[in-house]
Amino acid sequence: MSAVVQAGPRTLPPLGPTRRLKLPKQAERRLGNGLTVIAVRRPAVPLIELRLWMPFGRVHLARGAMLAQTMLSGTDTLSSVRLAAELQTVGGGLSAGIDPDRLMLSGAGLVTGLDRMLDLLGQVLTGATYPGDEVGTERDRLVDRIQVARSQPSHLARTALLRRVYGAHPYAVQTPEPDQVNAVRPAALRKLHAERVHPADAVLVLVGDVQPERALDAAEKALGGWNGAGHVADLPPAPPLVPGPLLLVDRPGAVQSSLRMALPAVPRTHPDHAALQLANLVFGGYFSSRWVENIREDKGYTYGPHSLVEHSVAGSVLVAAADVATEVTAPALLETSYELGRLATLPPKPDELEQARQYALGTLQLGMSTQAGLASLTSAYAGNGLRLDFLAEHAARLAKTTVDDVAAAAARYLAPSRAVTVVLGDAERVAPGLAALTALDTVPAER
Repeated sequence: MSAVVQAGPRTLPPLGPTRRLKLPKQAERRLGNGLTVIAVRRPAVPLIELRLWMPFGRVHLARGAMLAQTMLSGTDTLSSVRLAAELQTVGGGLSAGIDPDRLMLSGAGLVTGLDRMLDLLGQVLTGATYPGDEVGTERDRLVDRIQVARSQPSHLARTALLRRVYGAHPYAVQTPEPDQVNAVRPAALRKLHAERVHPADAVLVLVGDVQPERALDAAEKALGGWNGAGHVADLPPAPPLVPGPLLLVDRPGAVQSSLRMALPAVPRTHPDHAALQLANLVFGGYFSSRWVENIREDKGYTYGPHSLVEHSVAGSVLVAAADVATEVTAPALLETSYELGRLATLPPKPDELEQARQYALGTLQLGMSTQAGLASLTSAYAGNGLRLDFLAEHAARLAKTTVDDVAAAAARYLAPSRAVTVVLGDAERVAPGLAALTALDTVPAER
């Protein structure tokens, strides 16, 4: 019989040196119709990733959602089935999505099929027909998805937070009502397409195993004739956060409470951006953060608390989220405020900062490690007027950020007194504990 050896904790090896961020070869061209095309060479596999970003703010929610849902339902010459089959012949596919800032068409395919994929994309952009039967089917599917979402605590908490943060701004409501979706007809979608699906200020990103100039030529040949008399509806700046009473959204019988906090943040180009990113990581932005250590590892209040800075065209905000058992709702809020206050008043330790820095720099590398990741990153940056060169500049800022810089950013943005807080839960059970910590406004959950 062999002896049992009691193993003690193992010392982690030191972090390796930070690799230099190497930007891929790229080229850019603005076509005569106003479309900007960015091509990035990434020769890992013989594929191409496509992202087309079109400004789309301030549109009727239901019509915008239905436009994205049915845009690929057929063209003047191709049914939806035929369009999908044509894409499959080049190993490709297309999908459409929408958010408060943009309409996005995404796709991937074999490099050898780039010309055909761009040709099919052009047919969708200039000749989408929105046939009645397809619109009816997709309308029913979207209504079903909305109704399912509205039964989920995460959706209800997010909806309440957006309304509390943004007030009358278009960002405040991001999910249409089912009856609004049911009222959308094909003619309204064709009209919206004619008004808003146009190349002015749009950005097409192509990433893959192709020479950038060759990709630009292919895009210009396929999309140079795409024109439109539409208009861009600019979004107003997001309003500043206005702290006030905690908003308690009553969901009787809930066994968990959904805690959401919004704190001020800055856009990527702001001088404080790197320091705030690192401060957020120290607080709750990754698994080794203080917040995770406190309310997950130490106290077991929740499984996965997390915080991140959300960047939108009209502004940026830091959002923290945790779902906790009903009986520990108030203690979880207390510990969250404690961790925010501790970081806002005491500088992080040098080793804490260095660990967060390595994570941030590694995440930059990881985001560029695949064609799909690189395409999405390039598109997101381009939609905010930035290019991949910004990544190298941001990496340099992260590397130079000091403990004092992070402490100053935390004091400026993460003080708990600056937070907008929403809790979704059983008000009868959680209100007394929360009221001992802060003032409350209680409203019923949406049905």
